[in-house]
Amino acid sequence: MSLRVISGSAKGRKLKPVPGDASRPIMDRVKEALFNILGSSVRDTRWLDLFAGTGSVGIEALSRGAASCLFLDTNRLAIRTIHENLEHTRLKERAELRRADAFAYLASDPPPGVTFEVIYVAPPQYVGLWSKALQAIDARPAWLSPDGLAIAQIDPKEYEPLELETLELFDQRKYGNTMLCFYERPGE
Repeated sequence: MSLRVISGSAKGRKLKPVPGDASRPIMDRVKEALFNILGSSVRDTRWLDLFAGTGSVGIEALSRGAASCLFLDTNRLAIRTIHENLEHTRLKERAELRRADAFAYLASDPPPGVTFEVIYVAPPQYVGLWSKALQAIDARPAWLSPDGLAIAQIDPKEYEPLELETLELFDQRKYGNTMLCFYERPGE
């Protein structure tokens, strides 16, 4: 499968996959649908790409004008791949990479002034990590700006309603064996 940047300043640039089978890159048609839904609201936003893998989603956001993206992954090969993809797309100046556990990161309080308009959650499938990540965001809502979105990319078979205090599901889209679940703070 070829990975590429679909639109923006790095349009058409190919992205390297993570060696091995530790990551499952988002299909171009799903990524295109995601960014069509978000539209011009991507510009000037801060992103947190959890379980970042190739960095494809965060790189797409940067290419489309996002102010910054923090890429988090525990896999050393994924971090190296994201670094190479950021170099190739010339987007590294607005990116930060951390080899860190998503749950440990989300369990701490955000530094003053650090919030994200979009938190993208695309963990390994079938082990319930997507719901644990959303529960972690829900437990520390300060990570997400008041009008921000948490978006989970899962297999539709994994979906289950979540008991959340500060987040609420407001949209779901299914594309073959990929589902995007959009969460926001209710009433905001």
